[in-house]
Amino acid sequence: MFGYRVPAPDQAMLISGGKRGLSGAPFRVVTGHGTFVFPVFRKVRFLTLAMCEAEVAETCVTRQGIALTVRAVIAFKVGNDGESIVNAGQRFLSDQDQMSVLTGRIFAGHLRAIIGSMTVEEIVTERQKLATEVLDTSKAEMAKIGLTVDSLQIQSIDDGDTGYISAMSAPHRAAIQRQAQIAQAQATQASVEAEQQSARRQAEYARETAVVRAQYSAEVDRAQAEAAQAGPLAQAHAQQEVLDAQTELAQRAALLRQQQLVAEVVKPAEAEAERIRVLALAEAERMKIQAEAAASYDRVALDRMLIDQLPQIVKEAAGGLAGANVNVLNGADGLGEIAAGLVSQGLTILDSVRRGLGTPQDGATTPTRVAPDSSGPAEVEPGR
Repeated sequence: MFGYRVPAPDQAMLISGGKRGLSGAPFRVVTGHGTFVFPVFRKVRFLTLAMCEAEVAETCVTRQGIALTVRAVIAFKVGNDGESIVNAGQRFLSDQDQMSVLTGRIFAGHLRAIIGSMTVEEIVTERQKLATEVLDTSKAEMAKIGLTVDSLQIQSIDDGDTGYISAMSAPHRAAIQRQAQIAQAQATQASVEAEQQSARRQAEYARETAVVRAQYSAEVDRAQAEAAQAGPLAQAHAQQEVLDAQTELAQRAALLRQQQLVAEVVKPAEAEAERIRVLALAEAERMKIQAEAAASYDRVALDRMLIDQLPQIVKEAAGGLAGANVNVLNGADGLGEIAAGLVSQGLTILDSVRRGLGTPQDGATTPTRVAPDSSGPAEVEPGR
């Protein structure tokens, strides 16, 4: 649109010809947005807010009186606040390149002042401390002209032809050289030791190789000798195996024949002997039983025959008393006693007959034969 102006992101638009700006400034500051500007009645100028750079190469004298050439780089810009923009606009709007020139001069002055209060050793070993002190002392002065410093870098410090810094570093260089020489000597010694160890390893390898070769040759010779003897040894071994097999077969055949003999001869003979023994025992037992039965039968027959003759014996005894003059004093009791005596006499006679015939009392009897006689007492004859 005609009359509408917009500043760039890194610019501040300064509008003059109207009402005053912030804090009575002769212009109005616009940043970050556009605004309508009346042509002819208003004038617009732009102030850069981008980063700027200033270089310093200043000869400074230290507290020891030694001249040093110090080179530094300063990074700065116009502040973002309205006051800084107004201060920078009033000073540098017509010639903005002067900001770098003025900044370099300001820092050169502060470098001379601060280096003058330090020794060479402090400057060389504490560069960051030097840069911090220069920044701190220049902040207030830079703020007055609307500038802010982002960084200060000390690039180099040179003492010219005095050789002070070189002399100061000589002990360090000597120490470094000594360390380098020691390191070199250690490296050389390590190399020599490595070579010696390599030589020892090579000698050991050669010795082991010779031993291995000798062992290999011995193994080859032994294998060849074994191969030469393999035929006879194998044949002898095979014959020995055949003999062992034949011996084992003969032993098994003998054992089998022994078992056959036991099964065919010994066992049947033992069975026949056992059969005969059992039959003999059975026959003996049968004969014993028959003998005992026969003896028992004869004894029973004899006893029966004697018992059958007992009444006849008693009768004959009583007949003997028929002609006798016997007085019975006690009547019936006396007769009973006489009868009892006759019976007892008959039993005694029977027992005497048994003893006379040799009949044992334990049952082992001799067969007898009793023949009765009708005319008198029984006559006992030994049996045939």
